[in-house]
Amino acid sequence: MAVRIAVDAMGGDFAPHAIVQGVVLATSEHPDIEVLLVGEETSIEASLASEPTDFDRSRIVIIHTDEVIPMDAAPVEALRKYKNASMVRMAALCKQGEADAMISAGNTGALAAIAQLTLKPLPQVKRPGIAVIIPSFHGPFVLCDVGANIQAKPQHLHEYAIMAGVFAERLLGIEKPRVALISTGEESGKGTGLIKQTFEILSQDSSLNFVGNAEGRELFEDRCDVAICDGFVGNIILKFVEGLAEGFVRTIKREVEDEPEEIRGKFLSAIDRVWARHDYSLYGGAPLLGINGVCIICHGRSNQYAVSNAIGVAKQFVERDINGALVKRLSLAN
Repeated sequence: MAVRIAVDAMGGDFAPHAIVQGVVLATSEHPDIEVLLVGEETSIEASLASEPTDFDRSRIVIIHTDEVIPMDAAPVEALRKYKNASMVRMAALCKQGEADAMISAGNTGALAAIAQLTLKPLPQVKRPGIAVIIPSFHGPFVLCDVGANIQAKPQHLHEYAIMAGVFAERLLGIEKPRVALISTGEESGKGTGLIKQTFEILSQDSSLNFVGNAEGRELFEDRCDVAICDGFVGNIILKFVEGLAEGFVRTIKREVEDEPEEIRGKFLSAIDRVWARHDYSLYGGAPLLGINGVCIICHGRSNQYAVSNAIGVAKQFVERDINGALVKRLSLAN
């Protein structure tokens, strides 16, 4: 049976065209998916019409909505004012069993709130968290939470450690992923009260391969496969890493502009290869772990490749029954 994935056609900086391009690309790469494109029908049809004719249009269904949640809308405002928005419709489709997963590059806070209130958390999950795969020098690692819960409690971070560990196992194929807690020092007594209490809880959970605290610089030194923190810290880390990587690449390219063409060409080629290995679009989107459904949150600047890869992540999340594995693992920890 095909996996049915609802995609927000109106979310993101380059919507709807980049979203539609990503959907077309995904349907060509995954013959066993169907996509429900949710958004303004005329705009979606125009974008589809501009695509090559060699794609299976029968596996793309348009579901019209006439509202879009603005990027600057607060979650509460979004839920109250935009009842027919594309995100709201996607969540309803998932709840009704008409879609197996939902994806958007729109307002992250609104999407997380809508998913949680409509689909509800999984049993034994108090606060869902956003897990993002970050490419590093030694390979990818999972960072959780990156923005869903900025007022976390020790129990929440314990849940993130379990859920992000299962996600790393099932999606990245990492056996017994090493879980670290982000702190200001490696010693168990370092960090805030939240970190110290969480350290004690994680240390006592034998189901986790807990390797202790990790400082920020160690995240790129093969210290762990899963890094746990509250949403405030995680979001800052994520945005800092993105900005640093992009700025570093731009700086190097400017520095070699005045070099001889042969040298410049070699440098730029090497930089492009490195960037290709660390490009966020390779991993597509970040799942909201802990909800009774599948919700993939994409970067606002997602291009067609990021959207296509996000659809691939959603498909794997469903097919590998990651939620089932989360429920089983959480039940053993409680």
